[in-house]
Amino acid sequence: MGHPLRNIAAISALLLALAMGSASAQSLQDIAGVWKLVSAQSIHEGRKTDMYGAHPRGIFTIEANGRYVLIVRRADLPKVASNNRTTATAAENNAIVDGSMAHYGTLAVDAANHTLDFRIETSTYPNWDGIEQKRTFTLQGDELRYANKSGSTGSATELIWKRID
Repeated sequence: MGHPLRNIAAISALLLALAMGSASAQSLQDIAGVWKLVSAQSIHEGRKTDMYGAHPRGIFTIEANGRYVLIVRRADLPKVASNNRTTATAAENNAIVDGSMAHYGTLAVDAANHTLDFRIETSTYPNWDGIEQKRTFTLQGDELRYANKSGSTGSATELIWKRID
């Protein structure tokens, strides 16, 4: 019989390993649901910047069959003064384009590589139409975190989502 403290340490290590293992998604069903955006940051030369302001808005809906819809935007987008989106000023349009992003398509979980594989069908950033992107991710309880090595701004990005359904 070993020393009691070593046994406690071994049991603690085993429990921690089991807990860590259960936190990683193994299938699409582990992440299917509705997620609310907590944070969206751009990472350039080690500096993090809030891409959509301090209080971004966003929703990420993932169906069990892999279909997804993702929408993110700044909370402080300007209203269009003319109240007609087709007659917005250049400044209003620039602020809206710079402050929002949406795309939809299908999603797969690659548990072995810890990636979410996005197959983007259509995006408000047309350069992403029809492409595939792999984003490394972690799932800890109701928090989903993923990173994109080359976001739409040209820099790496990290988004954090909280499960709401």
